[in-house]
Amino acid sequence: MINYIWIFMIGVGVVVGMINGRMGEVSKAIIDSSESAVTISIGLIGIMSLWLGIMQIAEKSGLMDMLAKVLKPAIIKLFPEIPKDHPAIGAMIMNISANMLGLGNAATPFGIKAMEYLQELNRKDVASNSMCTFLVINTASVQLLPAVMIGLRASLGAKNPADFVLAGLLSSITALTVGLIVVKSLEKSSLFKE
Repeated sequence: MINYIWIFMIGVGVVVGMINGRMGEVSKAIIDSSESAVTISIGLIGIMSLWLGIMQIAEKSGLMDMLAKVLKPAIIKLFPEIPKDHPAIGAMIMNISANMLGLGNAATPFGIKAMEYLQELNRKDVASNSMCTFLVINTASVQLLPAVMIGLRASLGAKNPADFVLAGLLSSITALTVGLIVVKSLEKSSLFKE
């Protein structure tokens, strides 16, 4: 789907450029953007290597497991319809833990696996309450260490690339709180009762 959206946006840009007689500017923007993409990607290699190394140490030292133990009681409370020892709980905890440590790439496989487990419990063609709640948690994406954003800001020359962390943390916690209130309220609504 996203590919179609990109093709549509590029097509609209080219057509509007042709209509306005500004194809030269469109071509220049395409070339400049391609150069910027390569510059940013190369600039990210160093900082991403550093953060991924630190996160590997965190994983090997048991920090991920410790975080998972801290999260488990809250997860069990948020997902009362899932049996406590079901593998979906473990996959969700690992996904949320990885996200909190800024490991988006590591979090994705756990998130997909969690959704597969939740679908096994669901056995319907529409998303269950648990799936919606998990999606809200994932979308809010509370991150204690937003390594990718710090890396992007560092590669673009920010004086203090981590100065947004507290504001980002507060805003994502607010988004999570509001999202959970809404999703739990909708669960109780007769329209969405399972």
